[in-house]
Amino acid sequence: MNGFDQLKLWARYNRVTATLIALSIIVALLSKIGSDFQLIHVLFFSEYRQGLPEILSGQLWRLFTPIIIHFGILHIAFNMLWLYQLGSAVEQRQNSKRMLILVIVFSVLSNLAQFFWSGPIFGGMSGVVYGLLAYVWAQGKFNPRSGLELDQNTTIMMLIWFIVCWLGLVGNIANMAHTVGLVCGVILGLFYSPQFWRKRFKY
Repeated sequence: MNGFDQLKLWARYNRVTATLIALSIIVALLSKIGSDFQLIHVLFFSEYRQGLPEILSGQLWRLFTPIIIHFGILHIAFNMLWLYQLGSAVEQRQNSKRMLILVIVFSVLSNLAQFFWSGPIFGGMSGVVYGLLAYVWAQGKFNPRSGLELDQNTTIMMLIWFIVCWLGLVGNIANMAHTVGLVCGVILGLFYSPQFWRKRFKY
């Protein structure tokens, strides 16, 4: 099996992850990695700092599309690497439907939080990535049957990066999206952990 056939096979069993990676790469290429605002303005959460007139008028895609906008090679490279690793784990050990639910929740809530925190011009998959990170961690800890687990070194590295970003050492970062993603990931990881609830309520 050659490399292209392996890629097709991977995409077949990781449809949500593959679609998100493909969309992110396409938007990055067309927008010159986020520098052509003229092209991607319809993908931003809003073009106004208050009121969300576009979303309220029916442009509901804006709730999601900031996650496929990236600014710079390193930005998209690291986000796609973590999305590939974490998204593939969820889809292969659970299913694509679960992955889709997670992405919808993480993207909408992290984008809303970032908009109210800093305004409409932001982008990146990191809110979803941190949500998946926390979800996989919670599943591994509270739902061992899920088959999901997170390497300790990966967890430490991602949390260090989380703190470094909040300290403002790496420029303009969507920190509130990271934070809400983490919180939502833990909540959903617990929600989908039946053993955790059985122990709490003894049913």
